[in-house]
Amino acid sequence: MVFPFFWMISTAVKTPSEAATVPPIMWPKHPHWGNFVSAFNSAPFARYLLNSVIVTVLTTVAQMFTSILAAFAFSKLKFWGKNIIFMIFLSTMMVPIEMLIIPNYVTLSEAHLMNTYFALILPWAASFFTVFTLRQAFNSVPPQVYYAAKIDGATDWKYLWTVLVPICRSSIVALTILEVIASWNDFLWPMIVTNEPNMRTLPVAVSSFTNDVGTNYPFMMAAATFVIIPMIILYIILQKYIIQGISKGGLVG
Repeated sequence: MVFPFFWMISTAVKTPSEAATVPPIMWPKHPHWGNFVSAFNSAPFARYLLNSVIVTVLTTVAQMFTSILAAFAFSKLKFWGKNIIFMIFLSTMMVPIEMLIIPNYVTLSEAHLMNTYFALILPWAASFFTVFTLRQAFNSVPPQVYYAAKIDGATDWKYLWTVLVPICRSSIVALTILEVIASWNDFLWPMIVTNEPNMRTLPVAVSSFTNDVGTNYPFMMAAATFVIIPMIILYIILQKYIIQGISKGGLVG
């Protein structure tokens, strides 16, 4: 599992001739760490990094906010047709994402939102997978806690954010991390809705960059490192929360 990442770093610090050597060199005698600087300066990666950060943060915040509210409604509130509405939304999880690309594209195009952050964020501001998973976590909290909070005068809004969310923090944090990784690595949708170079995210930028540099494999691997390293660091730091969320929130499968 670790070897592909090692090979990426190893290739990134080689010369083009060393990267094409057969049999391959596992690690160069004189690593060229300047390849990272050269690759970074050969394209506006600072702008691409900023775009990825903005899109990832706003998408994650929007998705978690809407999902927490929807999960609370389906879990604790009583209203007409709740089970029917839930089953309708649940059935949408069976629809492949690829089938939504054309209608989403047409909608955003007619709204003149192409090549904007709105086009990158709005289609993913809600996720019923996240709603479904959080609903399961919220259902694990005994209803007596909710009734006790209501007797003490707490509103539904206060109970949600001061009692329920802290109790289910592990599941929420785990889903947040998974959404950050998914949003950061998203390639197909940003490629479709961003025609202007200054709106590209890192995965799309790296794809275009590899076409520009041709067979310069060290530069290609250096550019790929810019995309992968932040997520590796994030996962290493927060992996315990993912494990806790899986074990407590029922994220298995």
